[in-house]
Amino acid sequence: MDNFIWHNPRCSKSRQTLQLIEAAGVPVQVIAYLDQPPHPAELAAACAGLGCAPQDIVRHKEALFGELGLSLDDKRSAEQWCELLSAHPKLIERPIVRIKGRYALGRPPEAVQSLL
Repeated sequence: MDNFIWHNPRCSKSRQTLQLIEAAGVPVQVIAYLDQPPHPAELAAACAGLGCAPQDIVRHKEALFGELGLSLDDKRSAEQWCELLSAHPKLIERPIVRIKGRYALGRPPEAVQSLL
């Protein structure tokens, strides 16, 4: 399926984003990305679609960020960031949505309206 949401049901923004998509009647595959982490290539594609670098979708305030010794000025390559995010999906900002080949980050949830 072309349409998906990387979803965390425990996250209110993710739940609100999914509600907006469902209310619009757009079918999406709900991917519990914490259980099914995206591959580095999928993360690279999402970042390209969002027009951002992988480090721009990192949850910097997540405790794991500090536990892994990461910093805001980390000099990893984009490929290394994608590998890190795939290995530690808890660090991925959520929710990321793809509809008809276009991407949006549901922060705020209304940011996905342009895809609907």
